[in-house]
Amino acid sequence: MQIRILILILIGAIATTSCKREPDKEENQKSFVMSDKMMSTTTTATATIEQVKNQLNFYGKILPDNNKMVEIFPIVGGHVTKVYVELGDYVKKGQLLATIQSTEVAGFEKELDDATSDLIVATNKLKVATEMYAGNLTTERDVLEAKTDLEKAKSQLSRIQQTYKIYSIKKDATYEVRAPLSGFITEKAINEGMLLRSDKTDNIFDIAQIDDVWAILNINESDISQVRLGVDATITTLSYPDKKFYGKVDKIYNIIDPETKAMQARVKLENKDFLLKPDMRATIELSFHEDKKMIAIPSSAIVFDKSKTYVMIFKDRNNIRTQQIEIYRQVGDIAFIASGLNEGEQVITTNQLLLYDALND
Repeated sequence: MQIRILILILIGAIATTSCKREPDKEENQKSFVMSDKMMSTTTTATATIEQVKNQLNFYGKILPDNNKMVEIFPIVGGHVTKVYVELGDYVKKGQLLATIQSTEVAGFEKELDDATSDLIVATNKLKVATEMYAGNLTTERDVLEAKTDLEKAKSQLSRIQQTYKIYSIKKDATYEVRAPLSGFITEKAINEGMLLRSDKTDNIFDIAQIDDVWAILNINESDISQVRLGVDATITTLSYPDKKFYGKVDKIYNIIDPETKAMQARVKLENKDFLLKPDMRATIELSFHEDKKMIAIPSSAIVFDKSKTYVMIFKDRNNIRTQQIEIYRQVGDIAFIASGLNEGEQVITTNQLLLYDALND
């Protein structure tokens, strides 16, 4: 009987102790009040419903605009007497790049001399035929034939002169290689003293304008369905890690490379001050919106603790609570919430860690 009484007394004591401790904890939670100083430095944000944003990251490289790049081929063989530019130099349209002495150019010079002589002869023949016709010493047909010969001579001389102009041919059997547009020398395969064969088919210079460039990205097969024309793109490079370049996807190459198993897309970029160089490696980030909406809050409001995520819900300085949430996706400084938060609730975005520790110790 005495043992039974003792057991009942112990159970009662334990129950009394438990009942006292639980209200104490709740009282501590309810009794927390933000100080004036903390209130002045604490910021909040409203949970809003927004269209879900997504980001994809790709690797690629910078290339010159193919429409603003030319390859220069020698039209004659011969001895390279002088090269005036180096790889990477900026050149202006019409600037002299190299000179080549060539026997082929000497042949053009002979054609020019012959065409000039033929024009003089044809002009004199027409003059004589016209005078003789006026004195009834020849027929009208002879005058017409002389005019025809003169027109042929003019045409031949004009052709040779155009050849000189297009190919920048000078006297002394010299062929001048000149820049057809302004830009940077991106390839150079010619040196002083080199002998060029007349049947050489390789280009000796490449010139590219890089005031606009392309960022070419490689897209894995799993991401192809998400890449569309007009998607915003942000490009960063190893050379300028703190600088971002912005553009949009303007072309998708609908072919899978059999070696890389990837498809390529293109982003056009303005290249102010020529910061981006051809073949520079780049990281391309594509940003776009999905066809659904979710609760969104600033990423700075999130507290991570013991593999779980929380936010601090603020109503007033006397009413702050911890709320567990599930994150659907975090994109930059925005977090999209799958559950645990309602539209219109205020979340704390600064001092949230201090408040979390104060309320959950």
